[in-house]
Amino acid sequence: MTLALFLGVLIGAILLRLPVAFALLLSAGALMLHLSMFSADILSQSMINGVDNFALLAIPFFMIAGEVMAVGGLSDRIVRLAMTLVGHWRGGLGYVAIITSLLLAGLSGSAVADAAALVSILYPMMRKSGYPAFRSVGLLAAGGIIAPVIPPSLPLIILGVAGNISIAKLFIGGIVPGLLMGLALMVTWRFMMRTSDLEPQPKASRAERLKALRESVWALLLPVIIIVGIRFGVFTPTEAAVVAAVYAIVVSTVIYREMSLAKLAQVLKSAGRSTALVMFLVGAAMVASWVMTIAQLPQQLAELLGPLVDHPRLLMAAIMVVVLLVGMVMDLAPAILILVPLFMPLVREAGIDPIYFGLMFVINCCIGLITPPVGTVLNVVCGISKSTMSDAVRGVYPFVLVYIALLALFVLIPQIITVPMHWLIG
Repeated sequence: MTLALFLGVLIGAILLRLPVAFALLLSAGALMLHLSMFSADILSQSMINGVDNFALLAIPFFMIAGEVMAVGGLSDRIVRLAMTLVGHWRGGLGYVAIITSLLLAGLSGSAVADAAALVSILYPMMRKSGYPAFRSVGLLAAGGIIAPVIPPSLPLIILGVAGNISIAKLFIGGIVPGLLMGLALMVTWRFMMRTSDLEPQPKASRAERLKALRESVWALLLPVIIIVGIRFGVFTPTEAAVVAAVYAIVVSTVIYREMSLAKLAQVLKSAGRSTALVMFLVGAAMVASWVMTIAQLPQQLAELLGPLVDHPRLLMAAIMVVVLLVGMVMDLAPAILILVPLFMPLVREAGIDPIYFGLMFVINCCIGLITPPVGTVLNVVCGISKSTMSDAVRGVYPFVLVYIALLALFVLIPQIITVPMHWLIG
């Protein structure tokens, strides 16, 4: 009864187009009334306690770093480097997009930011070179969603807080599946381009490649500093976010000299707005999570899925189907904040590695970012490229199918993620 009440109010509020944060507060309030324990003081205090978490300080700093990279010249130099390396291959601009998406993922951690940067820079070049509009849009959208998997990742930070999982281990564990997503895109793009007669870009000379590498080396150092620093305990993920923000600002203003004080002020303002939205959502979700725990909703869910606890792969498959369906109608952060507290007790009881589960959850939700009807990244790509949604869906669906196949492979053979993850974590 309580599980049905909570989900009914939540889904109903979302269908009425109420912002997800308010829908969470409304469903939590309804559950508190049902339990005869409603108190505005408890609700507000739980919300404050929910955001009073040191790990969440990483969010504003990584957002600042991502914004600075987009306007401070780091993203442009990454694209130029990728162009000199693979631009001359058949369908070369597609490979440039994939390699750029992998490199940018290690800089910003935001799917929307990466997709926007990719489309702004590469879509006009692809269209000018004769690439079909629908395929270009589909590939750029599919490349953009790698960002939340490879560190630094804002969704992994939120998931670590919501599921009480080590954010540092999530960061390290996300490297291999993120690279495999990029490899899957490359194989798919190669298959698509096998009969293409598109004119390739001129092959860059050795001097041009070295020049592009020299110009981009400062941008490429950032993910190395973050990953190595976290892996060897030099700093925590939160401290890494501060390092990333300061480093990006210094490189953009002092070395590349493309960031003025006026631009920096605009970046800080934009990052502040984004942080406020995320923190309010996190606070609302923490209230809902607390009430769900009091109402024993995880235990009720465990009773429903109880027969699968002794079969971890079947349980993971069932959870992934649910998450995939939810991800199609809900954005990544709300899905994490609502579902992870519900599933985590069941996952731990089944003996599933929480880090593996967290990575699978994020990968699954990322697929939802490029699928209708919500498809946040798909909408961003359409808006910037001025493409129709039908063209975008037509172009992205082969990559969605490949991602789902990769997800199924990770469920069947979890060692693909867990073995390199534990090796990297040490």
